[in-house]
Amino acid sequence: MDALLRLSDGAPAAALLLAAMIAASAAGLWLAPALIERSLFRPYWFWRKRQFATPLTSAFMHADLAHLLFNAFTFWAFAFALERRIGTPAFVALYAFGIAVSDAVSWWRHRHEPQYATLGASGAILAVLFASIVYLPDSSIFVLPIPVPIPAPVFAVCYLVYSIVASRRGFGRVNHDAHLGGAAAGLLFVVLTDPHAIRQALRHWGLD
Repeated sequence: MDALLRLSDGAPAAALLLAAMIAASAAGLWLAPALIERSLFRPYWFWRKRQFATPLTSAFMHADLAHLLFNAFTFWAFAFALERRIGTPAFVALYAFGIAVSDAVSWWRHRHEPQYATLGASGAILAVLFASIVYLPDSSIFVLPIPVPIPAPVFAVCYLVYSIVASRRGFGRVNHDAHLGGAAAGLLFVVLTDPHAIRQALRHWGLD
């Protein structure tokens, strides 16, 4: 418990979002599967059936345990440090912006497909990940069984490449399209709210 309290110190929004993500997904996967069906984001039916809550509810549900664990791990690895860096109001705004942009991308791409339905927090988490590599360019992540830390920019690019491949092959109900929208949302958010951070990151990488 003390470790959890230390982790959430200075990052209350990240702690609450992670807890909500895990609790909602666990409830949908093991206690009440009907929750997942009601929470799915269906672009075709968004306006037709006034399913206005589903862009938000779908962002807290996951297709299976592996999907939940990977998203929760990525969020844990980057969100807490980022919230401490930019502050809670900006972090909450970034997360909401990531959900909105990634769902808008999904709606535009699949708005004519009645059978399409999707879920997952990946869009918002990619927004967090890509904003994090701007503010914390030296950050890294350990992914077993790889014995060395992976630099965050490399991890982010690999995540995106996988998303593009998975989107083209239609893996499950995971919203892979949202990954691209979320990544763009994270960078755009920083450009709009703190362009100086972008310039600092570019200088750090020797690109300015």
